[in-house]
Amino acid sequence: MENFEDNNQQEAGVLERTFHISAQGSTVRREIMAGLTTFVSMAYILFVNPSILGAAGMDKGAVFTATALSAVIGCVLMGVLANYPISIAAGLGDNAFFTFSVVLGMGIPWQKAMAGVFVASVLFTILSFFKIREVVIDAIPQDLKYAMAAGIGIFIAFVGLQGGGLVVADKSSLVAIGPFTEPTTWLTIAGIFIIGILMARKVPGSIFIGIFATAILGLVTGLIKMPTHLISLAPSMKPTFGVGIKNLASLADIQMWAVVLIFLLVAFFDTAGTLIGLAQQAGIMKNNKMPRIGKALMADSVSMLAGAVMGTTPTSAYVESSAGIAVGGKTGLTAVTTGFFFLVSLLFSPLLTVVTDQVTAPALIVVGVLMASSMREIHWDEFEIAFPAFITIIGMPLTYNISYGIAFGFLTYPILMTAAGRHKEVNYIMWIMLFVFVLLLYILNILPGN
Repeated sequence: MENFEDNNQQEAGVLERTFHISAQGSTVRREIMAGLTTFVSMAYILFVNPSILGAAGMDKGAVFTATALSAVIGCVLMGVLANYPISIAAGLGDNAFFTFSVVLGMGIPWQKAMAGVFVASVLFTILSFFKIREVVIDAIPQDLKYAMAAGIGIFIAFVGLQGGGLVVADKSSLVAIGPFTEPTTWLTIAGIFIIGILMARKVPGSIFIGIFATAILGLVTGLIKMPTHLISLAPSMKPTFGVGIKNLASLADIQMWAVVLIFLLVAFFDTAGTLIGLAQQAGIMKNNKMPRIGKALMADSVSMLAGAVMGTTPTSAYVESSAGIAVGGKTGLTAVTTGFFFLVSLLFSPLLTVVTDQVTAPALIVVGVLMASSMREIHWDEFEIAFPAFITIIGMPLTYNISYGIAFGFLTYPILMTAAGRHKEVNYIMWIMLFVFVLLLYILNILPGN
């Protein structure tokens, strides 16, 4: 018994020295619950990514394994190196661009497209190593950082409303309220009220408890099917492993370098914007800067490079990390815990089928509310600040793209600040980024399939 207690104390000591949990006002139990909550919120990528990349002709089983392992690498590195409660996995925007714009739209075989992803990943890592990404992030004005956080919150709430069936596409008005004749829509509504009531009563772990309760309700009512079996061996990565490296010769085509540039820029600002928004929510920001941001960006870069080798599109920091932060996650133990569950998911993937869109949707909607609260910090009484902030916020959900929202803010902020006679307050990097985003928007809109 004494040996058991000694072992527990030693383990707690290692965790404390590594993650400084007490200093952040947290506990091991809270961090683990936060990590599990984050995992449950983003586990859908294990099935969505193979589906999207499968449409490009890639082996779905191999992509599933690559998706899980790249997430493990990213989460563990983020937790250990940067000590942030932010998790990493294959980005949704990048995989959609890969399949529908590059492979299907431009007619580039997926094998060659993966070569573009690999080169972009190498360049991405170099930029992180020389701290270029860190300098850029530090140069972003505080008001735009708050706008990014709010915009991401509204964006993921919109994703939740759409995934839960509460908002649907409409030919006349673009979007409309979903049909309440669908039983699964009522499952989402039930989940919203469950989490909402728990949050209002300040119950610890409200979001995770709500996700679990919603899944159970779905199983009991028959809206979610029971998995046919519990354990399944991880599929082989042989069909996709190293394919990008083997096709580097395809970069002799100038068109491929346009693909590389797009992957590089989109990944750069997707992760930057997400990191800033989550850091604001977690209270990590100090004097408008993120401590250890260089290490966080390096973790993101290495996981992106590893994913490109294994056979998946670029990874990025996940906005769903906000679910874990909302239940109290403050240190890297949260991210490491998420990575652990991604590793476990390789064997127990059939169990993840119960975590449907209707189960995660309520969590995303509630977290969107929490993140949108950062709008109160924006200087709305100064138009030269209010307009870039506003267009950043609405740009993300209305274009269904975080990068576009960030681009709108970067394009308008320097110009309006100069018009207001405040050009000295604009960092020169903001002017450089203005031209970078002009280039990005130009390329995104002239390539076939866009």
